[in-house]
Amino acid sequence: MSPDTWPNLAAMFFERAAAHPERPFLWSKHGGAYRAQSWRRVADEVSALSRGLRAAGLLPGERVGLVSENRPNWVVADLAIMAAGAVPVPAYVTNTTDDHHYILSHSGAAAAIVSTPALARRLLPAAARAPDLRFVVAMTPPDGGADSDADGVDVRPWADVIAEGRARDDDVADVVAGIGRRDLACLIYTSGTGGRPKGVMLSHAAILCNLRGAGDTLSELGLADEVFLSFLPLSHSYEHTAGLHFPISIGAQIYYAEGAETLAANMAEVHPTIMVCVPRLYEVMSQRILGYAQRSGRLRRKLFFAALDLGKRKYAAPGSLSLAQRLGDRLVERLVRDKVRERFGGRLKALVSGGAPLEPEVGLFFVALGLPVLQGYGQTEAAPVISANRPGDNRLDSVGAPLTGVEVRIADDGEILVRGELVMDGYWNDPEATRAAIRDGWLYTGDIGDIGDDGHLRITDRKKDIIVNSGGDNISPQRVEGILALRPEIAQSMVYGDRRSHLVALIVPDAELIKLCAAAKGRKRDLAALAGLVDDEGLRRALGEAVTRANQDLSAIEQVKRFAVAAEPFSTDNGELTPTHKIRRHVILKRYRETLEELF
Repeated sequence: MSPDTWPNLAAMFFERAAAHPERPFLWSKHGGAYRAQSWRRVADEVSALSRGLRAAGLLPGERVGLVSENRPNWVVADLAIMAAGAVPVPAYVTNTTDDHHYILSHSGAAAAIVSTPALARRLLPAAARAPDLRFVVAMTPPDGGADSDADGVDVRPWADVIAEGRARDDDVADVVAGIGRRDLACLIYTSGTGGRPKGVMLSHAAILCNLRGAGDTLSELGLADEVFLSFLPLSHSYEHTAGLHFPISIGAQIYYAEGAETLAANMAEVHPTIMVCVPRLYEVMSQRILGYAQRSGRLRRKLFFAALDLGKRKYAAPGSLSLAQRLGDRLVERLVRDKVRERFGGRLKALVSGGAPLEPEVGLFFVALGLPVLQGYGQTEAAPVISANRPGDNRLDSVGAPLTGVEVRIADDGEILVRGELVMDGYWNDPEATRAAIRDGWLYTGDIGDIGDDGHLRITDRKKDIIVNSGGDNISPQRVEGILALRPEIAQSMVYGDRRSHLVALIVPDAELIKLCAAAKGRKRDLAALAGLVDDEGLRRALGEAVTRANQDLSAIEQVKRFAVAAEPFSTDNGELTPTHKIRRHVILKRYRETLEELF
């Protein structure tokens, strides 16, 4: 069977598990060494948990929150919820209690699954206030004991739910057979311009369409016995599709990295053949490789930069190297590129970049060193991949051609429109936002771009205000700015950080704070004093304390790391506010971009 014929994702998994039951599937670290779970073992766990969830009263179509770090049990939970006919609702482990409460309540979640006591401490208070939630399954019992009804929530140990499922003899296959291709597969929350995340409804068909397109795009690599190293959050639609369900579709093995700080060591251990990455990883790795080269002896340094230069020449003009250059290229292939590839495990067929734009120079750095970086483009609303570069047609200044089965056209105003089975069914309980995003079957992406004569899509601008950081996370600037504005010291702010690893902010202090600081300096007691207080130590200390307090109410990816003080308040007079007092980001950026860039 194939993504065109599988009726749903659970059926796809069980078919793959039956095809090679004893082969290793999921790998995780235990006692300092990677250990595998076979396809058969994982399928048995999925079946048992699925039956156990139904025994606990979970009904088809009900939503189940899933809060866990990447681990085999995350996969078991995701598939078991689907196999029960229910809908997983993945959530970030960095979410605050308020974030969890909103998602559980808005989705009407009937249950939730959580991994560790630390995560349970944030989830359980939210679960206690979620009106439709009946029970929580804890992979590890929360603090207070296995039988504790923490915060009034019925908490059931994972092992007990599995045991209950094993004691039942009802056939999971019957439930799976009743799940239609157009049925809801998962509900993934992504930030919206209004500040509250929106629940993206993705059908089994949407994700299966992505799997078909991904398989076709990478087919020339000769996909067989592939090994993936997974480290991006499985709660992110990119990793959920490309790092979990795509490997399942091709019968691959998946290793789970211990963490970002051990990623290089894990690559050397695992020897992955395919990795799904975000631009921030490439930025960090390129800096490390360059730093290592700069610290090397003179000969090694010279060889490294020769490899880089010759690789860039080959990419820019294939077949243009002179005889002497070709001989030199063969030498650095063996002495430099082979060693670089070895640091990545030595077997990589593709490093797939997505989740955020990749700077062409960063991609070229890796391609020149013999590492195949393929950039793609997408968004959660498209399950999520829309286009990607192929191994034999890789244009680093583009995001590739549309996947098989995907239509892309450019609207009159330059907006990228997408149509196909991959498009979401809409936003959960938000018909107005759904109507704005999907019109006549076309998904309005909010991105501006063009399609070249080569058929490749290029992104040139963004219509949306959403910030996409270098890790591929979507961040609503309005939400962060709103929380900053709750601090009495802060009157206005604009956060910035597209394609960056963290957020920075431009802040306008409260008028009273300006007056106090101006009086302390003997300056005029009005807003005009702000220009002379931009670098005032007392003012910056007060604002720093306010930002620190605001960060306590924000998730890790939303927190503001550094800030600058604006020279004057945003106003309609200086063009930095609209008549309805919304900030004009492009106007403010034109004035302060250099200041904000210096904060990184």
